[in-house]
Amino acid sequence: MPVALRTASITFSVPFADVDAMQVVWHGNYLKYFDLARDRLFSDAGVDLYRMAGNEGVVFPVTRSQVKHIRPLRFRDEIRVTAFLIEADCRLVMDFEIRLAESGQLCTKGRTEQAAVRLPEGVLELHIPESIRRALGAVSNGDDAG
Repeated sequence: MPVALRTASITFSVPFADVDAMQVVWHGNYLKYFDLARDRLFSDAGVDLYRMAGNEGVVFPVTRSQVKHIRPLRFRDEIRVTAFLIEADCRLVMDFEIRLAESGQLCTKGRTEQAAVRLPEGVLELHIPESIRRALGAVSNGDDAG
């Protein structure tokens, strides 16, 4: 795994509502778990990507996602979801791991990519705003490159 610029983790118990008819977590919920860890990472850095839509007219849609299922998650599994910020230059790239909290057994790996899009035009920005990059630790204090 590449070196992370920043990491954050959340721990919780899998709720019954997330389990499908095969008694395992429905595959779409893994992306929800990634989003919870991503939100924690940004929150810990003081970044509210969703507020930026109103304040700066920039949104950050997920443009690519992948999930590797290794071990199924089940109702009441206590899990730890960790987000690793890998890149925050022209896009936001995050790697994720889901592990059983007690044993540390790896259950899921994944990655998402997000792009900055300027509203209301829907124009793709070719960089992440410097204020976000700086908050996430992707720009050194002496670096004025944008």
